[in-house]
Amino acid sequence: MGTKALTSDTTSPSRAVEAPGDQYRAADLPIYLFCRFFTAVAMQVQSVAIGWRVYDITHSALSLGLVGLCQFVPIFLLTLPAGDLADRFDPRRVFSFCLTALALAGALLCVITFSGVRGTWPYYAVLLVIGASRGLAGPSSQSLVPYLVPPARLPRAIAWSSSTFQVAVIVGPACGGVLYALGPMAAFGTSAVCFLLAGIGVTYLTGRRQPDVRGTDTNAIARIAEGVAFVRHRPIILGALSLDLFAVLLGGSVALLPAYARDILFVGPVGLGVLRSAPAFGAALMAISIGRRPIARHAGFKMFVGVALFGIATIVFGLSRNFYLSLAALAVLGAADMVSVYVRQSLVQLSVPDAMRGRVSAVNVLFIGTSNELGEFESGVTAAWFGTVPSVVIGGLGTLFIVALWMGIFPSLRRVDRLTDVK
Repeated sequence: MGTKALTSDTTSPSRAVEAPGDQYRAADLPIYLFCRFFTAVAMQVQSVAIGWRVYDITHSALSLGLVGLCQFVPIFLLTLPAGDLADRFDPRRVFSFCLTALALAGALLCVITFSGVRGTWPYYAVLLVIGASRGLAGPSSQSLVPYLVPPARLPRAIAWSSSTFQVAVIVGPACGGVLYALGPMAAFGTSAVCFLLAGIGVTYLTGRRQPDVRGTDTNAIARIAEGVAFVRHRPIILGALSLDLFAVLLGGSVALLPAYARDILFVGPVGLGVLRSAPAFGAALMAISIGRRPIARHAGFKMFVGVALFGIATIVFGLSRNFYLSLAALAVLGAADMVSVYVRQSLVQLSVPDAMRGRVSAVNVLFIGTSNELGEFESGVTAAWFGTVPSVVIGGLGTLFIVALWMGIFPSLRRVDRLTDVK
């Protein structure tokens, strides 16, 4: 991978920190947070608009599941090779290229909408492009954090970066709902501009140097297998990743929010945007709290508690017919999920050597990123089989079952005390 690298999570946005032999440029963190914010806003606006557009055309929960499936397939196929790219080439260029591709996809959605097409296949085709871009971008983006901050500040850095992301996820869906109410092209066009701004911003990142592994004799398949083996032989990391995978896979209530907004809560596209923002609002509050007072003890047990609360909040949301109760349940769901995300990200970043960050981040993205899209498909299918409400409730119950099962299968994860112990 080229000369310099970037990140995704930090400590104090305006301060340069120096470590022996490494330099941390003060401007890199604000630039990265700028890019992270606009990327997340664009993704949320685009997601709200596509979900409502497809459901408006089909009135089918299964069609919402296909939205997730179209993104899952390319992410699943490309994420592990993308991790090898992130270890061998300049991640700035990879990440910037992917953001530019996402901007072009947003422009293409504008063209499709303007043409008046009422079928869904053009939208699904663009979703394949979006999924491919996200699959290639994920490892490059996620492997950057340690190159912007010294190791001692990494857990706090993750919390601050997560706060920035969650603020964007609060703003993004609400903006998406309002923009869609003005017209689908307004939403798709705004997302394209935000992706383009983020792609330009990434090119200005520097950061400390990362090991250059381009001269190694191993082939791509062997290098990818090395990253998978690293995770597989560490029960704490494997347990944390797989716990999040199944929790998100089963608790994918967000995928059905268009159906809830239109047919159950009767709040329209603006209400859909507010519902989509609620989990991020809860997550942002939790991230700010953790940023000020990081989890110091019993980190593994607290991760399990967070995932259990995620499942309980999912059940409450599924059964609710009151808009404000639904918002509260989604906010609790987001806050609980943030505890899990914080512990998982810290465990992964603190235990991975620099030369393997891209490949291990790829495994992380494959576990967590694809579970979102596959969870959307699972929710759409079960909603088509059993109904929207039973689908969400079953997912929440399944999450609670996974928590109980994983506490027995991965006792070492449950016993993790301080996050730094994993080193």
